This record gives sequence, C-alpha cells and structure tokens, in this order.
Amino acid sequence: FLSNHAHVLLLLAGDPEMRLRDVADRVAITERAVQKIIADLEAGGVLTRQREGRRNRYEIHGDVPLRHPVEAHRTVGDLIAMVVSD
Repeated sequence: FLSNHAHVLLLLAGDPEMRLRDVADRVAITERAVQKIIADLEAGGVLTRQREGRRNRYEIHGDVPLRHPVEAHRTVGDLIAMVVSD
C-alpha cells in the first residue's frame, strides 16, 4: 500500500547511511529513480543529505506533516513509527 517514496524513506530511517544501490535493490527500482525520490524528499523538507567522505548520510525530519490532505494531521515521524520496529 505504500509508495516508492515511502519505501525509500523507511529504508533510510532504518539505516541513514544506506547506499543508493542498496536502496534501489530493496525497493526494486533503479538507482536513478532513488536519486529522484531523494531529491523530491529533500525539496519537500522531509530529509537532509549530508556528505561524509565518499558516502552520504540522511537525516529524516520527523516533524514534517505528510502531504496528502487525508494524512496531513500526521507527521513523517508518525509514519516511520507505525512501520519501523526497533
């Protein structure tokens, strides 16, 4: 039921240093599609990309409200908490 955007977000929430290649393999989409999704999530203020040496680290901003009017009363953090178990 979740979109590819949500799948990418959830994977990065679980492992903020995951390589795009690994994200693409897990979501079953291309690396280029993952790059576009990350750019969309950055533009929406959902995550920030930080370069650390040769790798990226992604910081998720859990306080950002979900975009669709049906879920706008919930935040990115609420979605992650609902799906990702510790």
